[in-house]
Amino acid sequence: MMVEISLKKDPLRPTWQAQDEAQDLLQTAGRRRIFMRSHVWRPPTDVYETEIVIVVRVEIAGMKEEDFTVSLSERFLVIRGLRPDMSERRAFHQMEIFFGEFMSEVELPCPVVAESAEAEYSMGFLKIVLPKQNPRRIYITE
Repeated sequence: MMVEISLKKDPLRPTWQAQDEAQDLLQTAGRRRIFMRSHVWRPPTDVYETEIVIVVRVEIAGMKEEDFTVSLSERFLVIRGLRPDMSERRAFHQMEIFFGEFMSEVELPCPVVAESAEAEYSMGFLKIVLPKQNPRRIYITE
């Protein structure tokens, strides 16, 4: 099952909501093949969990909420986007800030409830909160 998380327009508190998507997320048999493209860079990404949620936090300044694409396929979360370069002509003396197409792929440590996923972009950080899926209990009868 693949789910795409898209922005719910709310001017006071931006959040992301899950939506089903029919097409294959990576369009390739090997998930890691995407990273072979050298022009795609990966922003710093933290993944941590609490008892009830998994949190993915990406440091990516200079973006707008609509510039991100976040997809969830099984236990793989993929965050993509394009950070534009400055348009004026310049001669760099030092260049450490990446621009252009980026992607961060995260393998989640456990199943999550995709329909309850939320995300917000604030102060240069994209934060995605994914509630953990409760294990199904199997009762034993005598």
